[in-house]
Amino acid sequence: MSLLMWQRKLHILQEAELNLLQEALKLPVFYSNIVLLNVSNLPFRLQKLKEMFISKFGSAPKFYARAPGRVNLIGEHIDYCGYAVLPMAIEQDILIAVEPVQTQVVQLANTNSLYLDFSTSVNNIQINKTKPQWHNYFLCGLQGIQEHFGLNNPTGMNCLLDGTIPPSSGLSSSSALVCCAGLVTLRANGKTLSKAKLIEFSPLRATDVRLPSGATFVIANSCVEMNKAATSHYNIRVMECRLATKLLSKSKGLEWRKMLRLHDVQTKLGVSLEEMLTIVEEVLHPEPYSTEEICKCLGISLEELRSQILSQNMQDVSTFKLYQRAKHVYSEAARVLEFQKICSEAPANALQLLGELMKQSHISCREMYECSCPELDRLVDICLQFGAIGSRLTGAGWGGCTVSMVPTDKLNTFLKNVKKAYYQTDGQRLAVENNSLFATKPGRGALVFVEA
Repeated sequence: MSLLMWQRKLHILQEAELNLLQEALKLPVFYSNIVLLNVSNLPFRLQKLKEMFISKFGSAPKFYARAPGRVNLIGEHIDYCGYAVLPMAIEQDILIAVEPVQTQVVQLANTNSLYLDFSTSVNNIQINKTKPQWHNYFLCGLQGIQEHFGLNNPTGMNCLLDGTIPPSSGLSSSSALVCCAGLVTLRANGKTLSKAKLIEFSPLRATDVRLPSGATFVIANSCVEMNKAATSHYNIRVMECRLATKLLSKSKGLEWRKMLRLHDVQTKLGVSLEEMLTIVEEVLHPEPYSTEEICKCLGISLEELRSQILSQNMQDVSTFKLYQRAKHVYSEAARVLEFQKICSEAPANALQLLGELMKQSHISCREMYECSCPELDRLVDICLQFGAIGSRLTGAGWGGCTVSMVPTDKLNTFLKNVKKAYYQTDGQRLAVENNSLFATKPGRGALVFVEA
């Protein structure tokens, strides 16, 4: 069982149903190896973390673990519908210093004073699903490893965490924390998992994509935070996709009660994504569906809809946009495949073609999935204005970051102009501009560091 496969169970803080929660699955993790470090020449960040650990716990850490954030280059809100996404590990990460202890107590601390210390017994882990507190994500990774290996007498740990991934930015800081907590628990308990990375979900498989040269990816934070675990936007979109699945299945004579994902409809019908878009146009209408109309289309009562299909937090939602959500999912899935094809074939105008797909993706996220916000739209426009070949929101949306593809020879000028146009016009953004706009390249995967 791979590290990413058990993440499906771990990321439980979302309000949507567990089998739809695959945000952590988009993290391209490689539990590649254990890196030995020269104790007399530790990297500055590790040395600083070690010193803080000793000051906090009175002893030195025995090892360190790190897991990267990720940026989704294209393929937004389609993973939980069963379709492929195209993520890239970034250099920003979660880093944890660890000392196994004999007390069977896990003590968690964070270098950021905004995140409070936490401790709990490893034999009595309680995860509060109503509060997205930082330590709950660690407990998800810890509990997942315990359950997978059936650890009856797990090792206690002292842990100090340091993160460089902006929170609530769409760069998978929470998923990286889940992964890193899993690696920490594995190492402390002498266990291993197979190496893995994941891009596709149906079936579970990964494919390397070689990006064309000549461009650099730039991440820009809109400085608008959107916590998916504390908002209904994300959960409503998940349910709208499920309802669209039901109506499309019913219209085509499929066993709609068993159908959960839009990908399942395409698979059962044996048609292309382009044909699915035609079916969406034929079956669904652009106007929002009321719960009464959904019941009529499915031939069920309102009571059955609420008890069998709608999740608990959807009971008071009265209208759903099914046409727009299905159209986004099928068109975005097609764009991911086209992106991969262009990278594989590498035509002379590859960068321009990829940039156009990124632009189309953002338009669809903005107009069909309605997961953008004015700040993200403004930031995308600014990035395109100052030379980006393509730009789009990345992550769940409603805030967070954009990702832009910029010609490498124009990178410095691009960064200067975007800083001036977006960050230096606002006092709050100006205060965080150094950590909000940065070029990135494919980063290393998850690692364990041990002092030699």
